[in-house]
Amino acid sequence: MTESTTSSPQRQRNPRGQGTVLRDQLVEAAARLLATMDRPETLTLRRLAREVGVAPASIYSHFPDLDSLVTHVLQLRFAELASAMRRAAEDAPDALHDLVARCGAYVRWGVQHPGEYRTIVGGGMPAAVAPLSMTGVGEELLGTVSKSLAAVAPAGPGREWFAAIMLWTALHGVVSLYNEHGAIHWPPLDDLIIDVLHLHTGRSAAELGVALEPIDPPRDRGSV
Repeated sequence: MTESTTSSPQRQRNPRGQGTVLRDQLVEAAARLLATMDRPETLTLRRLAREVGVAPASIYSHFPDLDSLVTHVLQLRFAELASAMRRAAEDAPDALHDLVARCGAYVRWGVQHPGEYRTIVGGGMPAAVAPLSMTGVGEELLGTVSKSLAAVAPAGPGREWFAAIMLWTALHGVVSLYNEHGAIHWPPLDDLIIDVLHLHTGRSAAELGVALEPIDPPRDRGSV
């Protein structure tokens, strides 16, 4: 990516004792750029500094390098997704409702935050920031789903994790295709979620539909 040579307005220095303001501005700018760039992995220190209006060297007062800042931003996004899944399932009366709630929250968050979703699951990001490599996040995103799925549709000895990975693959496919190909005559999003879960659990669409809280307002691209 070619950097523009146009200079940004000089940013006013933060008052003494407010050094964290710049850190917050760096995090916000990095999050915004990562979610909106066509190739977020090409974000540069110079581009970020220009966005905030500071010299590139100013970033080193808060983060050792750009990768550390990007990793921090992606950790925040993963935490948001994990929190959404946790909140959706907090009142689940059984494993089926827990599974449906978590999977529904995953898909809905990904559709509602397409740029953020693309950066946390797309290629080119630091290898340490991934659902399976982050302490706590992997358990929140996949471990809990694996346990609920095993309770709803036992996969046999040693197959629980494989079954969870396959379900995650299907959910990721729904989010990615739904986001990238909006002109397709898509069924309602809830129908896609229920059909995926039907294929992976064997439970009826009616039973799964009862467990899935409706979207308000419904997101339906069928008329696109």
